[in-house]
Amino acid sequence: MDITDFGLDTFSLAGRRAMVTGGNTGLGRAFTVALARAGADVYVPTVADDDGVTERLVTGAGRRYVQARRDLAAPGEPARAVADCVTALGGIDVLVNSAGICLLADVEDFDRDAWDPMVALNLTAAFETAHHAGRHMTAQGAGKIINVASLFAYLGGRRSPAYAATKAGVVGFTKAYCDELAGRGVQVNAIAPGYFATAMTEAARADVDADRRVVEHIPAGRWGDPGDLMGATVFLASRASDYVNGHVLVVDGGYLVR
Repeated sequence: MDITDFGLDTFSLAGRRAMVTGGNTGLGRAFTVALARAGADVYVPTVADDDGVTERLVTGAGRRYVQARRDLAAPGEPARAVADCVTALGGIDVLVNSAGICLLADVEDFDRDAWDPMVALNLTAAFETAHHAGRHMTAQGAGKIINVASLFAYLGGRRSPAYAATKAGVVGFTKAYCDELAGRGVQVNAIAPGYFATAMTEAARADVDADRRVVEHIPAGRWGDPGDLMGATVFLASRASDYVNGHVLVVDGGYLVR
């Protein structure tokens, strides 16, 4: 991009068609609303119960919202979800792989019953969804794939080895996809959130000692709010990041530096 072409419209997503997996709750809602407020229509495949808030926020921004009940961990569902998005919105320009779960148990008790569903959704489903979305994007010569990793791709995951493993795997396939797709007009990057105030972290935040340990380790001095991820999402989904490839953007309040 020539410097004379740059302006705030470089961050606009007007006319873009986006898919956000698990995009109606938690951090996924922030990704969805960020894309909509920047101008994109959004398709959300999810199994999460819905309170209607995400739809109201998207349509309130004047954008289309299409939600489908889909279990992306089930065989064939990622391909069907991408095809459904293309039919519903007329194409796919942005994919945010947000759907994920985190099951907890002491390491000696953490067995395949906990491991397998996390690998199936957090890693395999994300890979398959990117695979099918990437085909559409390379055919049109442009697209943005944003995978959601985690701080625990770097730190490990106490009481959830599968979470750490799947998020490290997400970082790995993000870089592998970049290596092949960057030259075909598709940017593949990841966002690695740190400690955020969501339903997934409610128990830790309610534990006075656990909450204190987390906050004391964050230079910003607080848990992240889902809204703190919205700017990073729009940046990686827009033309502003056209020369950003294979990057993992850590949004953690500075946790990794301490």
